[in-house]
Amino acid sequence: MPSSAQRAAWGVTFVLLLTACIAQIARADDPENSKPAEVAEDDYALMQIFVDTFQEVDRNYVKDVDRRKLIEAAVRGMLTELDPYSNFIGPDDLNQFNEDVEQEFGGIGIQVQFDADTRQLVVLTPLSGSPAHAAGVLAGDKIVEIEDKPVAEFPPNQELQTAVKLLKGKPGEQVTIGVMHPDAEEVEHLTITREIIQLETVLGDHHNSDGAWEYLINEAEKIGYIRISHFSRRTADELRDAMKKVKEQGVRGLILDLRFNPGGLLTAAVDVSDMFIEKGKIVSTEGRNSPNRTWSAKRFGTYNDFPMVVLVNRYSASASEIVSAALQDHERAIVVGERTWGKGSVQNVIELENGESALKLTTASYYRPSGQNIHRFPDSKEEDVWGVMPNDGYELKFSNEQMRGLMQSQRQKEFISEEPAETEFEDTQLSKALEYLESKLKPAEEKAADANPPAPATREKDAAARFVPHVPLTPIAAT
Repeated sequence: MPSSAQRAAWGVTFVLLLTACIAQIARADDPENSKPAEVAEDDYALMQIFVDTFQEVDRNYVKDVDRRKLIEAAVRGMLTELDPYSNFIGPDDLNQFNEDVEQEFGGIGIQVQFDADTRQLVVLTPLSGSPAHAAGVLAGDKIVEIEDKPVAEFPPNQELQTAVKLLKGKPGEQVTIGVMHPDAEEVEHLTITREIIQLETVLGDHHNSDGAWEYLINEAEKIGYIRISHFSRRTADELRDAMKKVKEQGVRGLILDLRFNPGGLLTAAVDVSDMFIEKGKIVSTEGRNSPNRTWSAKRFGTYNDFPMVVLVNRYSASASEIVSAALQDHERAIVVGERTWGKGSVQNVIELENGESALKLTTASYYRPSGQNIHRFPDSKEEDVWGVMPNDGYELKFSNEQMRGLMQSQRQKEFISEEPAETEFEDTQLSKALEYLESKLKPAEEKAADANPPAPATREKDAAARFVPHVPLTPIAAT
């Protein structure tokens, strides 16, 4: 137990630190240092409440307390008064937070789940080109050991977390796993060197036999399908690679699937939107203590010669709402599915403790090109304007059971196998998107006829015979 003198000294130091913080806050709020003295005194009085409470708890609580935990709890408690998206990221959680943002970590490159019945790790899929894939690990393999530790003996209800902790590590270091292949009688031990693993954010309809994604979902009509799982720093580059492939395949229509996409980086959403919009506003932000900003599209590198559909559902949020709203407002694509989540706020990540911890703080709201609000506030009603609504006639709500079916279907398609994954789930939202695009595309025969018009002598007669009303191509020029 620290002595009373130590406690007093620590308390004085703490008060001095808080006083310095108050002074810094005053300077930040008023660059000309003209903040009224009475306001600064109010800040000090409020901080004194915190200091007094902290010292009383530290001195008199029935048990010894961890001061670090008290401070972190106080910070987290303060942030709960703001919104669900502002939070404190402590040193123990910072690495995981960075991995979630960057989708990058040291590992062997497999996706696994724990089978409680057999108490084994089941490989869902090895990432194409990963160390695990190169070592011969396949979808359906069972991992029974990691570093000579039997998976069956991992702590109950912590099996998956324990496995992930053992499999991840510094790039260049090795990890040994025991793998049971289907129909094999003995465990194969593989020593694999960890590498930097970059999770894919841009996916296709299914894997080809060589492990690459197939982006055409309708070969006959040349309709492409691209799913973005979340928005990271590499998403735009991955999408450009995918678009290059579908363009080489002669894509005539595109489905951009943003269902279950929780968002990610604002800059990635802007870059993705810019690929399909020639000009005009993509998104704008407004904040109390940050300059208002507007991001606009540039003509260079725009894909604008085919109709598009964006698929969304009630779990499409943040960056995915920026993209779907921008494409919808510019009439570049129609939106199919159901109303999105409604997260129209921007969080800045502010380093604390010289980068050992961080503060994720909501600093601005963003608005779609039309100027309409996206954010769903706590008191928002169904009839209020928030989120992104599907176009008229294209709203298709899924039940919870259908949601689970869709998630399972998407997961099955992520497996690397020689044949496309078969699923019994009927994805009516995807079917509606295909139906729309097929209605907007001319039949191949008619397109060929347009490219090879008849001779002038017979054109007038043939034109009269050919006159049949049809649905025109969707306008795709940005407004």
